[in-house]
Amino acid sequence: MRRAFARAIRLLTSAAALASAACAPLPPAPSTTPAIPVAATIDVVARDWHTDVCLRSEDAGAGVRSLASGFEDVRYLCFGFGDRSYVVRRNHGIGTMLLALVPGRGVVLMTALRAPPADAFGAENVVGLAVGDAGLEGLQTYLRNAVERNADGGAIPLGAGPYEGGAYLSATAAYSLLYTCNTWTADALRHAGLPLAPIAVFADDVMMQVRRIGSEQREDGLVRVSPLSRPSTPASAQ
Repeated sequence: MRRAFARAIRLLTSAAALASAACAPLPPAPSTTPAIPVAATIDVVARDWHTDVCLRSEDAGAGVRSLASGFEDVRYLCFGFGDRSYVVRRNHGIGTMLLALVPGRGVVLMTALRAPPADAFGAENVVGLAVGDAGLEGLQTYLRNAVERNADGGAIPLGAGPYEGGAYLSATAAYSLLYTCNTWTADALRHAGLPLAPIAVFADDVMMQVRRIGSEQREDGLVRVSPLSRPSTPASAQ
């Protein structure tokens, strides 16, 4: 049923994206030159039809690191986006799936890792990308602003994530047919100064561009190829 639903979403969003693109001016061709000098390497993770963006704890900045308060030995932080009714309630029946097509509240999934993302998710699912100082600052700002705050300025928790080391946080963005988890990831990467196209609805839309950029950066010697790694355990909550 999930595969059939994914095919239905692909058809609907493809039609909607084409209609939207037909009414919009063509964007300028993105530069393939990576930001240099390199300030940090971030990781983009493909998880089935979902994508995350990850960065080292020391590169995250205090505001982003504070989102992982309560987790021990955090070395990497990963962030993704989703539909709140589908993700948090964990009710994946056909009714909830159909509701995910309607614009609704979003959720940020934060995952704290003790080891590199390639260890946790498999090196074949992870692409490292170099970013400059301005790009790193842009990504930090994007992640801070992506999380809804309470009156005291703290993140609004919505419960534990789907596995140890994860937490759901209330998002400022709304989820919709044309603003999915992968659109959110593409936005994050654009804020990091990386040349992604404005329309990215599916994981393949993101990863195809990310792999191209990563390949060009490796040819320029800006990022190293990660060796295949064994699975690792996310950080534990205190």
